[in-house]
Amino acid sequence: MSEDRANEGDASPRRIGRHDPTKLVFDWSDGTTSEASAAAVRRGCPCALCIDENTGRPILDPATVPGDLTHTQVSLVGNYALAITFSDGHSTGIFTWAALRRLTEA
Repeated sequence: MSEDRANEGDASPRRIGRHDPTKLVFDWSDGTTSEASAAAVRRGCPCALCIDENTGRPILDPATVPGDLTHTQVSLVGNYALAITFSDGHSTGIFTWAALRRLTEA
């Protein structure tokens, strides 16, 4: 996926690149660039299958996420997030721009 985006504020990317199926690259509206592997993004998934909705504690064991995980589909969700399908079949997380920024800068 390569998506050019209009400037929607400091929290949004101007461009999202997927140079290979294992990595996403973000050119942010503040002029910075960051990237994250599919495995790192998957380990940070905020969905109810990965995070306990009542306590906020992680359910997903990061050790179960393979290092060679890939993005099989990346889709925009409105103007605020991405929905990502991973090669392990996981597809329920919606990653906001703020969450992706934290994951890519970690």
